[in-house]
Amino acid sequence: MYPKAYIEYLVHFHSDRDYFECHEILEEHWKQDGRNKGWLVLIQTAVAFYHYRRGNVSGALRLIRRARALLDEAQEMIRRLGLDDEALARLLDETAGRITRGEPYESVELPIRDRSLYEQCQAACAHRQLVWGQASDLANLDLVDKHRRRDRSDVVAAREQKKRAKAEGVGFPPPPPPA
Repeated sequence: MYPKAYIEYLVHFHSDRDYFECHEILEEHWKQDGRNKGWLVLIQTAVAFYHYRRGNVSGALRLIRRARALLDEAQEMIRRLGLDDEALARLLDETAGRITRGEPYESVELPIRDRSLYEQCQAACAHRQLVWGQASDLANLDLVDKHRRRDRSDVVAAREQKKRAKAEGVGFPPPPPPA
């Protein structure tokens, strides 16, 4: 059985191509699951494609290379996640080459080798009325520039609340007595 966050990641990666959301979903899971390098390979891959699609080729290339280097350390986990680690390595290498040659972004599919995982993802797409394998909508700026366009008011409010609490000394232990 695969984690729900992983299925969500794959659905976003292959249907609406919301790579930013892929990162958000899997980063939370990665933190809760001991920060395993296999999850980091997938997070960095999604962020690399997010940057590539936006035209940030230096950021995309840097993250593709990081993901590729980590893959060498996380091959076993990647296999346990139902992916073909060798095909993923080729995909990352080929994408790095495309970026280096100045070729435009193209949507890709991660090499899923576990048929049951593929079927779970297909079912999740169908349930949401999404199309697996659909090319990225490059005209959708809410998708392409999501990090700039998303509502962050809750994050800003939480930061402000934390700053106020710290300034007021709320929630912090008193300093130790002098020795």
